[in-house]
Amino acid sequence: MLDGFVPWPAERAEFYREAGCWSGLTFGEMLEKRSKEYAHQIAVVGHNGQLTYQELNERVDQLAAGLQRLGIGKEDRVVVQLPNVIEYVEVVFALFKIGALPVFALPSHRYNEISYFCDFTEAKAYIIKDKFTGFDYRELARQVKAELPQLLNVIVCGEEQEFMNLSSLYKEEPFEKVVVQGSDVAFLQLSGGSTGLSKLIPRTHDEYMYTIKRSVECCKVSEDTVFLIVLPVSHNYPMSSPGILGTLYAGGKIVLSLTPSPDEAFPLIEKHGVTMVSLVPPLALHWLDVREKYEEELTSLEVILVGGSKFSAEAAKRIEPSFGCTLQQVFGMAEGLVNYTRLDDPYEKRIYTQGRPMSPYDEIKIVDEEDREVPAGKPGHLLTRGPYTIQGYYKSPEHNAKAFTKDGFYRTGDIVSVDEEGYLTVEGRDKDQINRGGEKIAAEEVENHLLAHSAVHDAAIVAKEDKYLGEKSCAFIILREDYQATKKELKQFLKNRGLATYKIPDDFVFVEHFPMTHLGKVSKKDLRNQLITGVSR
Repeated sequence: MLDGFVPWPAERAEFYREAGCWSGLTFGEMLEKRSKEYAHQIAVVGHNGQLTYQELNERVDQLAAGLQRLGIGKEDRVVVQLPNVIEYVEVVFALFKIGALPVFALPSHRYNEISYFCDFTEAKAYIIKDKFTGFDYRELARQVKAELPQLLNVIVCGEEQEFMNLSSLYKEEPFEKVVVQGSDVAFLQLSGGSTGLSKLIPRTHDEYMYTIKRSVECCKVSEDTVFLIVLPVSHNYPMSSPGILGTLYAGGKIVLSLTPSPDEAFPLIEKHGVTMVSLVPPLALHWLDVREKYEEELTSLEVILVGGSKFSAEAAKRIEPSFGCTLQQVFGMAEGLVNYTRLDDPYEKRIYTQGRPMSPYDEIKIVDEEDREVPAGKPGHLLTRGPYTIQGYYKSPEHNAKAFTKDGFYRTGDIVSVDEEGYLTVEGRDKDQINRGGEKIAAEEVENHLLAHSAVHDAAIVAKEDKYLGEKSCAFIILREDYQATKKELKQFLKNRGLATYKIPDDFVFVEHFPMTHLGKVSKKDLRNQLITGVSR
């Protein structure tokens, strides 16, 4: 058992196996099976080519052999920071087959996050693109490797410079078969995080395979599905809801778009006859606003999924008439629980709710501040457990004691209401977190960086409403006496500290003091109200 993994209680694990939720199938075995069932069908299309299921499986096996020759084996951690390219699919499945664990980083992550992931997981390798959207990941790798001698290998997709080229690892020789079981951890995902850096989420083959199986059923994905991936592929949402893994599970075709821009995505929809795509609300709003400016034929689209943060009803109403397809809302989390509106749901459910749990074995409770269940229709804190909701974060016993109840329910941090039919409506968050267009920002992490600036006495990050992103971040700053700093200077300071771009506050408000609660804590509720009323300005 992986050190730092919180195991499932034996009784519940046995129940999920007997109920047929957990089949023991691993992701490596799944690809092997699909490569025989759909050998000559196209599995994945990228900007530089395409692969059939058989070709994909062959390249995965070749890469698995090369990774083993580097000394990467079962349960070794490998930080993967690749954009939406075919090599991403090859890398993660090669790691699955040899039992190594991908640690999924986003292209937007920088030194602050990557050095932490590599150090905390004791990663043996770091796999990157050479350059993407103007950023040179090799320079980032140099910084990280210089400080972490245990990071033995940096592998580059593209021009490797002094590092190792990914293409050199594909070997014709067979890889050494490894015993990988369904109960084994398959990979480590990133949490949205409400305090500090992202927590790591260990997902087993069993539970995550069940996730994609149920997603495929709820979204009616089939071998005829052509799924366009426009969101960063390492996110839980485009990976499994139903995303890349769900599409491969069903024998469909994945089309990878390097960016979510309509300039790239709309021609891909027309060219490949895309039937499904997943968006976050800000991107959906952008696509809605510019749709009439593009001439591409998008009639192949059957379903647009929108999730990552709450989609307003007024925007939701525009999807179906604008794109001529069905809107399917998604509300879920990398830790587990996923809710969908169903394709045959009444119009009101598709527009005004975020769906209902995808599994009959999902358990949810809506409780008040004292963990007492509230009546149907009344907002409360969402707690959940089920066959694909984790039992604990990786190597985080203190946080786990707060994040999970004694009987194994996960405290999601979401405020929701549930109607009599079990459909959830998201009302907000109870955690100190900003959801900026689906990217989760832990306020405490950014505040700690700001406090390192010589001119900053105190800092408080809060969310403010935004028409397109849902939420933006705003930093309230108290400067030290006789010190000065500008918004521009503070933004550059955070950038220089290696903070991901999306975490850098969108706005700054300089104040002399913070409003306080009766307990002597900063009242972020009052700060948010100041943004609404304009009092602070």
